[in-house]
Amino acid sequence: MTRSHSVRTLQAIAKTEFIYANMDSSEVVLTMTQADALNKVFKFADVEESGKVDVATIATLAVQLMGGDFNDAEKELVNKKAEVKAENGMLSYINFLEIMQQTMATTTHWGTKLKTPLDASVGFDSVQEQLRLKALKRGFEFNIMVVGSSGLGKSTLLNTLFKTKASRSSCTPGSDAIPKTVQIKTVQHVLEEKGVNLKLTVTDTPGFGDQINNSNCWEPVVGYINEQYEKYLKEELSINRRTRIPDNRVHCCLYFISPTGHRLKPLDISVMKQLDKCVNVIPVISKADTLTLEERESFKKRIREDIHFNNITIYPVVHNDLTDDEMKVNHKIKDQIPFAVVGSDKYINVGGKNVLGRKTRWGVVEVENRMHCEFSMLRDMLIKTHMQDMIEVTASIHYENYRRAKLTEMHNKSLSN
Repeated sequence: MTRSHSVRTLQAIAKTEFIYANMDSSEVVLTMTQADALNKVFKFADVEESGKVDVATIATLAVQLMGGDFNDAEKELVNKKAEVKAENGMLSYINFLEIMQQTMATTTHWGTKLKTPLDASVGFDSVQEQLRLKALKRGFEFNIMVVGSSGLGKSTLLNTLFKTKASRSSCTPGSDAIPKTVQIKTVQHVLEEKGVNLKLTVTDTPGFGDQINNSNCWEPVVGYINEQYEKYLKEELSINRRTRIPDNRVHCCLYFISPTGHRLKPLDISVMKQLDKCVNVIPVISKADTLTLEERESFKKRIREDIHFNNITIYPVVHNDLTDDEMKVNHKIKDQIPFAVVGSDKYINVGGKNVLGRKTRWGVVEVENRMHCEFSMLRDMLIKTHMQDMIEVTASIHYENYRRAKLTEMHNKSLSN
C-alpha cells in the first residue's frame, strides 16, 4: 500500500475499509474526525512512506489516539494483536485500522483527537448523579472474612474498623470457646452512614490454626469461599433467576499474622497460597504494639520477602481497569503491606480528647494515630478507597475463574456422555 493511499480521507476511500472488524453483518463507519486522526497518526509513524509502520510503535500510536488513560494491560493487548497481524515486523494500514477500530469499540476512553465535539450542552453529564441515586436506593454489599488463630484480636479489629459490634463474638453470646475443628461462622449487619446503607457480612473461622495438627486447616475456608461462588453461579444459570442476585461472595480476606518478629510460619505460607487463588488476601500483623518500631519494620520486610519468594498474590492486584494513577497508589499500598495494626473498641481520654486506644503502663497506644500503628491505612484502603475495587475484582477475576472452570467441567461431562 502506498503512502498516498494511507492518507486519503474518508470520502475518497472505499467504505468497507472503514468498518469495524468482527462486527458480524453490521457496518460501523468512522467519522471524518476519527478517520483524519487515524490517518495523521499513521502518516507520522510511516517514516519511510511505505504504507506500513513498525509493529514496535503500535502501543505508542494507540496512546496518542486513546489518551493518557490507556493503561499497560490495554497496551499489551494491542501489541499482541499487532504481532499476530504483522509481516516481518511491519503492520499494514488496513491492519492498523482494524486494530485501532477494535480498540475503540471496547472502551469509552478516547483521546481528544477521536472524540466528537459538542455544539452545546446536552445533559448526559447527569448520568453520574442518576447512578449515584440508584446505588443509594439499592444499597451496597460487602463481605469480609477474617482468618487467623485465636487470640490475635480479630474480633476487636473488626469492631474498630466499623465502630460497632460487628464481629461474631461481640454479638453472639457464648462464642468464645475454641472448637476442636475449623468452623465457619457468619453474621450479617445492615449499617447506615449519612443515608448510605451497607449490608456487611462478617465471616469468622474459629478453630483455625489452634489444633495440634493444622494440616489442611485451610480446606473448610476455601470450601466456604467456593460454596458462595457455586450458589451465585446456580442463581446466574437459573431460568427464573432474580433480577438482582444476592452477593454472598467473599470480597476480602484479612489474614492475621502473629507478631513474632521473625518470618512467616510454614502454615501462613501454605494457607495464603491456597487463599490467593480464590479471594483477595490482605495480610495484617496483629497486636503490633508488642513490637518496637525497628522490630516492626524488619518484620514487615521479611514478610514481604517471604510473600515474594513463595509467589503469593496479595491484594491489590493488577487488572485491566486500573489507570496509571491507580497503579501508582496500589504500588504504594503494596510497599506498606502487611499492615501492622492495633485494635481497640474502647475510648481513652488523651489531652481532653476521647480517642480509640489501649492504655499501658508506659502510655497510650492510639489506634487511629499513624505514628502509633497502621490501622488508619488499612481502614482507608478497605472502606474509603478500595471497597468497590475489591468487589469488582472478586466478580471479574476470582468468580470468573471459578465460573470458567465449572462451566468447562460441565461441558466436558456433557461431551463424554
